[in-house]
Amino acid sequence: MRGDRTLHRAMLILTLVGIGIASYLTYVHYKGLSPICALNQGCEKVQSSRYAKVGGVPVPLIGLIGYLAIFVSLLIRGELARLATAVMTIGGFAFSVYLTSLELFRIHAICQWCVGSAIVMTSLAVLATIRVLRAPGDGYAETTAERDRAPLGDPEGEPV
Repeated sequence: MRGDRTLHRAMLILTLVGIGIASYLTYVHYKGLSPICALNQGCEKVQSSRYAKVGGVPVPLIGLIGYLAIFVSLLIRGELARLATAVMTIGGFAFSVYLTSLELFRIHAICQWCVGSAIVMTSLAVLATIRVLRAPGDGYAETTAERDRAPLGDPEGEPV
């Protein structure tokens, strides 16, 4: 059961890293600044490309909303919440693959922040999939009484 708590905490930490990246890029976008970039101005080229918005919404804002939704789902107990986390992270992973392919094949520039976010989302998708696919009896299933005693946010009922 300790491994499950570790998995949950790792996902919370990764989600906070994703929120940090997306918050920074959202701030940069709305302030009209150039992102700090060690990759030969690739970040600025990506952030100013025509692909930097989807339906008029800046991609970093979409990422921020997604990471916040994942974070909230991690604070909720139960199988439905685990499934919601997995669906959102797999969707985020697919969106990251799409955006990375745009960087490589259309924009011809790489943004280090986008790569970082893609790595975070990929990691979250892998961990969320493992978490949702664990069979009852793998030490993860809990009784209703244990679940009812557990504080919000920790699948093991111990302080986060």
